[in-house]
Amino acid sequence: MPPFGLAKTSGKFIWTAHAEGKARYYGLSKARVARVFRSPARTEAGVAPKTTAMMQPTSPKHTSEIWLMYQQDKKSGQVTIISAWRYPGQSPVGKKIPIPEEIKDELGM
Repeated sequence: MPPFGLAKTSGKFIWTAHAEGKARYYGLSKARVARVFRSPARTEAGVAPKTTAMMQPTSPKHTSEIWLMYQQDKKSGQVTIISAWRYPGQSPVGKKIPIPEEIKDELGM
């Protein structure tokens, strides 16, 4: 593991040491976190500036969620995973990400 604060690249994601440690603590594989990124059930503004948080429930039987906080570089498109965690229960809905109307129309939302 790199020294604290340095990041490792894994596929199209850049993982911070914090994110790797949290994923390991909560028993989440990098593939499971990537699955949350590919198909989130909910997307909100992250707690840190210029970040986004995504959530996916673990299963219909269990009431827990897997959360991911990331930051995406606009120019290169690289995704930096900042943190990943398991939330016990069902989290309350926060602020939704504003999507412009023309994009919604394009996507058919």
